[in-house]
Amino acid sequence: MEPPALPGGPCSPGCGGSPVPAPGCCEERVAWLCPRGDTCTHHDGTRVDVEPGEHQEPLTEDELYCRCLSQTLCHTATPVTVGFYAPCGHRLDSLLDKVTGFMREEMARREAAELQRSAEKPRSPRGWGLLQALWYLAFYRPIITESHLRRRNLEFLFIRFSAWQYAGCDKLWAGLVTTLCDNVRHHFGPLLLSFYHVMGTRPRYASGFSQKEWVLKTDTCLKLWGLLFVLAVGLTVLLVALLVPSIKDHHALKVVGSAVTSLSGSGLVLGAVSVLKNLLISEKHKIERLTNSERFASQLGFMSKVRNEVEVLVGFLDFMEIFERRQLRVVLEITSLDICYPEKVAGVLNAMNTLLSDANAPFIFILAVDPSVIVPCLEQTGCMKGLADNGYLYLNRTVTLPFSIPEMGARSRLRCLDAAIQTREDLMYRVITGNVERRRAKGAPEPPSDRRQLDADAVRCIHEAFGCLHDGADPLARYLPTNGAHLRRIVNTIPITLRLLLHRSGVPGVPDALSPRDAAAWVVLADQWPCRLSWALQCLEDAWQSHLTPELGARSLWSIFQEHLGELSALRQPLHNALSLDGDPELFQTFLARDFPFSAADARALLGVTVNLDHSIRHRMGLLRGLARLQAATARPVSRGVQCPHPE
Repeated sequence: MEPPALPGGPCSPGCGGSPVPAPGCCEERVAWLCPRGDTCTHHDGTRVDVEPGEHQEPLTEDELYCRCLSQTLCHTATPVTVGFYAPCGHRLDSLLDKVTGFMREEMARREAAELQRSAEKPRSPRGWGLLQALWYLAFYRPIITESHLRRRNLEFLFIRFSAWQYAGCDKLWAGLVTTLCDNVRHHFGPLLLSFYHVMGTRPRYASGFSQKEWVLKTDTCLKLWGLLFVLAVGLTVLLVALLVPSIKDHHALKVVGSAVTSLSGSGLVLGAVSVLKNLLISEKHKIERLTNSERFASQLGFMSKVRNEVEVLVGFLDFMEIFERRQLRVVLEITSLDICYPEKVAGVLNAMNTLLSDANAPFIFILAVDPSVIVPCLEQTGCMKGLADNGYLYLNRTVTLPFSIPEMGARSRLRCLDAAIQTREDLMYRVITGNVERRRAKGAPEPPSDRRQLDADAVRCIHEAFGCLHDGADPLARYLPTNGAHLRRIVNTIPITLRLLLHRSGVPGVPDALSPRDAAAWVVLADQWPCRLSWALQCLEDAWQSHLTPELGARSLWSIFQEHLGELSALRQPLHNALSLDGDPELFQTFLARDFPFSAADARALLGVTVNLDHSIRHRMGLLRGLARLQAATARPVSRGVQCPHPE
């Protein structure tokens, strides 16, 4: 139900009322600036009380998808690459903003919960914390303990990389790596990273259940004390040779004292020079210098040098995790890749594979692209050797969490329409109100009780679904892939699908009989046979649009696939690359015909939550079906009466 407009004039679309050309309604601003029952003041001095939740709108379909994805990313093991698939570039940017906002909310909520749970407060490398971090960097080795692994508070470092900004350079992938290094350096400060290059050590795991997170670097301390002792001895000998009257004339003693002092002091000076060098020359400059050297770029160890810089960065992030007493995640959002040249696209994906080569890297890549554009780009480059020139296979090997945004829902369409008819001043004012809301949300208030209950139900359903995957007696276990990458895609997708189903429960057209086991089976079906499932769904959608009958919803999905199998066989040539993604056809028949006989109504309801299925394949099938029917219609002979309806 739409929230009522406040008296005194129509509210803006953000409040649920009719749109206005300029933000002149003070009540509207009250509703935006004070959404939690605060008291606000008009320009004329009167006060207005806003009831809590009065203007809280329900989540749009796009916001629901983004919220479920953000919750899953907070639990998914890193590194992970999210294939954020949607056909419209402008919509991709707005969806990424929504994902970022929901992840910030989850970050604040977890931080508040950790402050209540643990006596150890998180630290920040600012002010006194900077000196403390430098001290630990110099003299202590970090240890990954059980208590650190149990911490649930997170800090996300969001980096938006627009590939179009680097499309003019020869090595677009270098722009990705340098953007990552430069943002991490800017976030933590150049001094800490420079010290880590010289004196830092990567954390190691605890040998037992010890809670000690810092161990003294005995070798470093001994070396430092040794240098200081030798320096003191050298200075003493030199001062004695210079100041004591009886031995002033002993030239050899002066030489020995000067030499000892110079040698011991040079070690300290070299360390300071190394820190200063790394302070002045950033990782970005190092990689740019490597890429500009044609002689070095042709050598075999070029990518090894780049990987070494990335490994140092990962080690530094691991160190800062233990120091700050929180988990760190670097979220790299890659956009505008589908408007670059094909060679650039392949280069960026190769750079992602370089960054993901470390199994413990805290990276979350969100690849926001349109697959219908990216796949042909990949197939035009030379990176497809060994993959039968199949861009879908190459993309599947890179992406570990496919997330396809379905078509825009009704509420999302209305929200976009409201934004389109607003003026520039309205949009700018919305930015201001958003900043106010974020400042008010710093206290991380508890989510509503219904949302907490929904999250608890989601956890229960996720555990039940994973239990079905682990049960060897369940028929679903025999359909699990042997490929580890596909297994991880399934495990990452099941939580999103179940959360979306729970949010959509009670919506007309969504059956309540779908169990967590059914949802897990549907995810496996979409992962193992994406082309055949897309064909069945496209045929079902066409049949539903042409004649809506009650009998259609009761039919099995397998019978619909069988009915149009001949048509799929006729299109096997243009769909060759998509068909090569499918697994065993006989297992597909057994899956749908015997073990999991999904009905057409089930498939129609599950289509809205099927995020691990590339919808561009289904759209291409719809285009090919339409062209085939048009060709068949034009080839049909036309009678003379139709050609010449008028008598001669």
